[in-house]
Order: sequence, then structure tokens, then C-alpha cells
Amino acid sequence: MKKILIPALMLTYLLVITACEHNTRYTLQSPDGTLSVVFSLTETGEARYALSRNQVTVLNTSELGIVLDDRDLSTDLELLSASNPTLVHTEYELRQGKRRRNTYTAVEQVFHLQNNAGNKLDIAFRVSNDGVAFQYRLPEQTTVARAFQAETTSFSFTHGARAWLQPVAVAQTGWMNTNPSYEEHYHMDVPVTDIPGSEAGWVFPALFNTEGGWALITEAGMDGRYHASRLQGKATSGEFRIGYPMDAERYIDGALLAESPLPLKSPWRIIAVGGLDTIVESTLGTDLAEPAIAPMDWVKPGIASWSWALLKDDSVNYATQVRFIDYASSMGWPYVLVDVNWDQNIGYEKMSALADYAAQKNVGLLLWYNSSGSWNKTEYTPKGKLLTRAQRCAEFARLQEMGIAGIKVDFFAGDGVSVIDYYRQILSDAADYQLLVNFHGATLPRGLHRTFPNFMTAEAVHGFEMITFMQDSADKAAAHMAMLPFIRNAFDPMDFTPTVFSEIPNINRHTSNGFELALPVLFLSGLQHIAETDQGMAGVPQFVRDYLQDIPAVWDESRLLSGYPGKYAVIARRSGGDWYVSGINATSEQRNIQLDLSFIGARLGSVISDSDDARTLVRNELESGASVKVSMNANGGFAMVFPADSLVKN
Repeated sequence: MKKILIPALMLTYLLVITACEHNTRYTLQSPDGTLSVVFSLTETGEARYALSRNQVTVLNTSELGIVLDDRDLSTDLELLSASNPTLVHTEYELRQGKRRRNTYTAVEQVFHLQNNAGNKLDIAFRVSNDGVAFQYRLPEQTTVARAFQAETTSFSFTHGARAWLQPVAVAQTGWMNTNPSYEEHYHMDVPVTDIPGSEAGWVFPALFNTEGGWALITEAGMDGRYHASRLQGKATSGEFRIGYPMDAERYIDGALLAESPLPLKSPWRIIAVGGLDTIVESTLGTDLAEPAIAPMDWVKPGIASWSWALLKDDSVNYATQVRFIDYASSMGWPYVLVDVNWDQNIGYEKMSALADYAAQKNVGLLLWYNSSGSWNKTEYTPKGKLLTRAQRCAEFARLQEMGIAGIKVDFFAGDGVSVIDYYRQILSDAADYQLLVNFHGATLPRGLHRTFPNFMTAEAVHGFEMITFMQDSADKAAAHMAMLPFIRNAFDPMDFTPTVFSEIPNINRHTSNGFELALPVLFLSGLQHIAETDQGMAGVPQFVRDYLQDIPAVWDESRLLSGYPGKYAVIARRSGGDWYVSGINATSEQRNIQLDLSFIGARLGSVISDSDDARTLVRNELESGASVKVSMNANGGFAMVFPADSLVKN
């Protein structure tokens, strides 16, 4: 990371000092001048900030502050000094996500404060062209651990703003007490003044539409010493406040909230701001994450077959997994996920033989694990094998010797600091044995896939398995999926486990096959588990199988072409020189749109879309251009591809 002092003529901030010291105000602007943050102190020494875009309010004046067990840093503060604005510039690569090579440029200013007892607090602001981030820094040195008590951070929206919010599932509820999770449906397009109460709060990311633009709030930069946050469940007059995990959200006998000797830094509080294209294309969630602990060049993202999605527990046997290995091999997919109770139904010895068979087919196996200690009542196995470092290293060494490619770990306890540390320990130990990791029944990743390149994906979504369980989820599926690229999947990989062409047992599926085909490109995941079975895939046209065989696992560029949360989404992604364009329509009416594909160049491509029959797909050729007409049926979709070698010759 480079920090460059901005020359005086380039300063994009304004300093105004009034007669009263407490009313000192600073305005910090983004490099392009579109975003402005105003930092100020009230007459009683309370830190405040406000945010605008193109001089239109995004956030009214909102609160800042933090309270520990021995110090209150939310009031009676005085400003000791403010750093000169510096230009922060970072370049980094990701093993997966919307963009392989990333550049982050922001203007940073740090405000050095102290309370009336002389305790110090630094608040760092960074303003980039796509958003604002701030972080609390407690710079003093202590040998005694200091306990977090409260954070007064708020986000105060104007009364005309509207919200897309997911409630946190209440801890110790749900099947076998497996909540909390991030697997609820969203409240969509709700006035911020009419937000219903949520007992456990609202998850990150949270999306808002304001007069000044769209705003997506989340956090990143989790070092394992701070709990994961959320928005409190009750908002007053459009003002949302930082919330905390519930008491049960702990690793065995572990801490709930941050408790550490100083110095200590909070995660970055992130507000991505702009048009919907800015939200979908922004990388703030990884820009502000900790850098990779190691390059991990051995990490290979890819598509996986998965029997459990449609066939459930009975499919976890040796013979069926041989079928799904053959299926993955025939599709050119590098992985197969073997789910619950494999240790009982197949066993380690036969799993080793299965891994050898898969290796002959150029396929790697991913094995399911139960994370649980005593925090829920689940009985699926293997269970209790990852709780300590000694257990993990013994198990991971055994898997490495067997030739296993990775693990899926399920049923975590929530967002307490001890659980956040547990996630990181699993990832770190797995990296030592070159194992890929997928977390289920888990929290939002918050940029961890940058820090741990072997972290491939996480559920943290009301995903496909819920559709197989409940008709209500199938009824809401189209709108739910059309919202996810703008919120849940904006920054972090998401294991939705998409794409099914068959009928789902005991469920009426409303999405068309064109809609389903679009999902592996619309949704970002380092491991993309395809829900369709080998038998179901055999029933679709060859051109559909060809398309799914060739979908890249890594993207170099992503663009939102058109869309609105919960209604429709059209996204283009580039891998090397190849462009993929996919779209879904979640409404009950046909949608006709004009796409500007001139950025692709003059190319001849193909589009797979729905016929009049929602279960029948057709393939046609088309040329890119500045105005390409596309029609999407109700609950329908399409998938386009423009290969690099398909230039149209004049």
C-alpha cells in the first residue's frame, strides 16, 4: 500500500475552523470530487460525519464513537490534530471474484482525538470514487485486555430513502438450534421510516436507495480480534445503528465481543455509493480487507457436481459418488462435493479409493464437515474433528495424504469474536495442507477470500437448498435471486448452488430454464456447485452442456448492463478475451431491453434463451453492437457468449 501526500494545489478537502473549537469541520472529497464526507465535533465533543454525492445528501449527520470497559470515546472528545490528506493506492490480485486484478485509490485523513481523561482515539476516513470507509483506531499500549462495550456508529438516511434488508435469524432457533444464519428472505424496497423491528438485527450488506444515489453498507478488515457487526433491529426516523451478535453466538466458552490489549483497530465500516453499476462493480469489500497471508498459487477455482442438492442424504454412498465423479469429468468440471455422513456411509478407506478414482478423471473431491461443538444439536458427521488446532492438523494431514482437494464446513455459531477467530483458524490451518474451504451455515465472509485465497465461498444466503425444502421459497425465488448481485454477492463469494433444469421433488419451480442457465455467470463463487444431476443434465440440449462445460472460474472484468434489485439483472463478465453476458427477469411480465454491447467490439456470438415453453431452450447467433435487443420472458433469462476469436469481418 502506498500513501502519498497530496500537493497543496490538489487538495480536495476544505478546513473550516469556527470560533468554537468543538465546531471544527473538515470536508474530505473523493479523487474525482463526486463524494464528500464532512467530519465534525458537536459542542459536547461528540464526533459526527455526513455524506453526499454530487452535493446531494446520502447520509444526514450521523454518529461516531466507541466505548470500552475503562473509557468512553463517544463524548467529551477534543480534536488534537488532523493528518494531512494522503492518497492511498493499492494494487492486488484475487484468486476469484468479479475482477482478477484490482486497484484501490482513495484520499485518507485521520482525526486524532482524546476524551477528558486523556484516552486517545483515531478515526480514519478514506474516500474513493466508489464509496467511503472509516475505521476506529485505539493507539495506546496496554498489557491488560480491554473489553468492547458499545459502538455509537449510525447511518442516518433522509426520510425518502428506501431499504433492502435481511433480518438476522435469532440465535438458538431453527432446525436443531442451528441459527443464527444469514439465510432469511429480504425485506425489499421498504421506506426507511417504516422498517419493521428485527429481534437480532439486520445483516450486512444492507442496501439503500437515496436521493444522492445507492448506498451499500458492510464491513471488512476482520483480523480475528473483533466481532462481526450488523445493523440494530430498530431504526428511528431512518437512522440505523451498528448492532452486535447475540449472547449465544460464541465458540465453546469463548468471548462474544472484542476483548484485547491495545492497540486495537475496528473493521472498516464501508459505504459504497453511486449508481447501481457502481455497487455491482465496486471492490471495496476486498480493497479494505487484509492482504493475502500467502499467494497460494495452488488454489484453483472451478465448478463442482453435487449429488445432495436434489438427491439429499441417501445419495451419499460410494456408487452414487462414482456417478457424480464421472458426471464432473464428462463436463470438464474439476470438483465433486461429497456431503454429510460420508465418514459413516463411505468411510475413510473407501473415500481414499474414491479420491484415487477421481484423480484418474482429473477431478478433486471436496468433503463435508460439521463445525459444531456444543452450540447446536446437529448430529451429522464428521463432527467435532475441527475444534482444536491439534484435531484440525491431524484431520487435514490425513485428507492431504488421501488426495482430498478441500472441505465444506457447516453449522457455525454466529458472529461472536471467538467464532470469527475460529473461521480464521480453520482457513489458516487448511492452507497449510493445501485444502480449499467452503463455509456453510455461516456468516458473511467480509473480504476473507482476499486474506485467505484458499477460502473459496460461503453460503450466508437463502440458497437453492431452501427452495427444495419449502414451496414458499420457490415462490419467492426469482425476485430473491434477482436481488442478490446487488447485495449479498456484491463483494463476497456466495455458494447459492445454482442451476436446475429438472423438476424439484414436491416443489413447483417457477423459474425458466433460461433463468437457471444464467445463474452461474450472474452469481460469483470460487466453487460453483451446480445443483442439476447427471441424469437431468443428460436431458438438456448439447449446446447447453457445451455452454456449462466452458464457463470460466475466474473473471477479469465485470459490468452491470441493466437491472434493478428484485426485478431483473443483466451482467457482463470477461475472462481473458471472452465475454459472457447473462440476464434474468424476476417479474411476471416479459421484459424487453436494449443492451449496449459496443464495449465487446464487433463480434459474432450466441445466445441461449427460453422458447415459449419455460422448459425449452433455444440457441441463436447474434452480433454485438451499441443496441442489441433482448427479450426475457416472465421469470425467464438468457446466457450469451462472445468468444475472443469471433470478430466480425467487414
